[in-house]
Amino acid sequence: MLKITPYLEFDDEAHQLHDRTCGATIGLSFSESAVLAHLLSQPDAICDKEALIAVGWPDRVVAATSLTQCISTLRKKLEPFPEIQLKTIARRGYQLHVSPKSHVTMLAVSDAGSIKDALIDVSLMVKVSGILILLGIVATLWYQSDYHQVMKHAARWASDHEINLDIGGTTRPVTLINPKGVDSLHPSMWQKHIAPESNSIQGFNNFGGFAFTDGNHYSMALCDLDERGECRRDKIVNLTAIDLTPAGLNMVEFVELSKRMEERIRYNRILIPPGEAGGDLVEHHYNGDVYFPVADELLVRADIGISLVYEQPLGGKFYSRACITDQDCLTTPIKYQIRGEFEQYRQKLGQLDVDVFHVKVRQKDLIMPDVVSASAMHFYREIRKHNIRDEELFYMRVHADNGTAVWVVPLLGSLVAWTKYEKVAL
Repeated sequence: MLKITPYLEFDDEAHQLHDRTCGATIGLSFSESAVLAHLLSQPDAICDKEALIAVGWPDRVVAATSLTQCISTLRKKLEPFPEIQLKTIARRGYQLHVSPKSHVTMLAVSDAGSIKDALIDVSLMVKVSGILILLGIVATLWYQSDYHQVMKHAARWASDHEINLDIGGTTRPVTLINPKGVDSLHPSMWQKHIAPESNSIQGFNNFGGFAFTDGNHYSMALCDLDERGECRRDKIVNLTAIDLTPAGLNMVEFVELSKRMEERIRYNRILIPPGEAGGDLVEHHYNGDVYFPVADELLVRADIGISLVYEQPLGGKFYSRACITDQDCLTTPIKYQIRGEFEQYRQKLGQLDVDVFHVKVRQKDLIMPDVVSASAMHFYREIRKHNIRDEELFYMRVHADNGTAVWVVPLLGSLVAWTKYEKVAL
């Protein structure tokens, strides 16, 4: 068995060519096989016609046209293999040339020797080009992967500083989360919306929390902490400023008003009777209220709910709901719901270890109100944009304890909210 190229073999005894790319066998006549064997024994040499007639038709007298016909047929059988060139040299004879560069596009994977020879036979330029193409494909797949998108999102944020906030008459440092490169991070951007003469909250003197900006809005998520450093669920304050003009929020009035608003109407809270357990699924539910003080406008509340149903260790079904109302119920509730699948990733957000939930949205439902007050018009427009635009979202859980968690939520851009946690057996 003579190997002509890394993928083409010649069996002169069986008078056959074997194509390893597809496993095909090409039959040859005795004369074709003998002529090809003679030409292969003298590669690139010019073989005269008399010698070829002698090996192709031994002990026989044939016309020169027999050799011409044999060469023509042999060329047709070798035509699928451009590396092999059977040339006619005028008035001298024939010459067989086998190119060292392979034009094969696929090898038989069962033939390790052919694969090895073909790879060795390929020029350095071809090898380098192949490696570069492979690296390009790998880089493209990595760039488009979900994990890379999560890394890019997390890399946008910094949490390397703290700012001091005076809430309820107590000043304490809170962690600041902001996009990298954003200016206007002075504490006054958060503090100026609270009227200093009425800044009092009873029993709110050991709070912890987070200040957050997406570059347009300034929000804070605060909770008074118990002796173990965990959030007291009845002492949560979430405020987001959507206007740079100081809102003049009276904290004494705000505490009472927020209680009335939450008692009056509630959409996203889940109440579980004591002792309820069991079920095939577990829903991890988070609920929080975010308030938006604006000077000379009605106080607007966003009742936010987030639910996770794990179907695998770090992935499953995702549900998010937001309901917008104002303090006088002039705005019929604006309800916005999202359903989709999530993948959970652990990432660094500056100095914070956070859980990033990459949500692929499958369904969006917007219940548009009959009436929108002037105070709520900004929220209606922003949520309407989300409803039209969002296909993928990133939610970030930046803190969690036994009964609460702090989330960065992609609502009205992005905001931070301290939420209550419930585990629901379904």
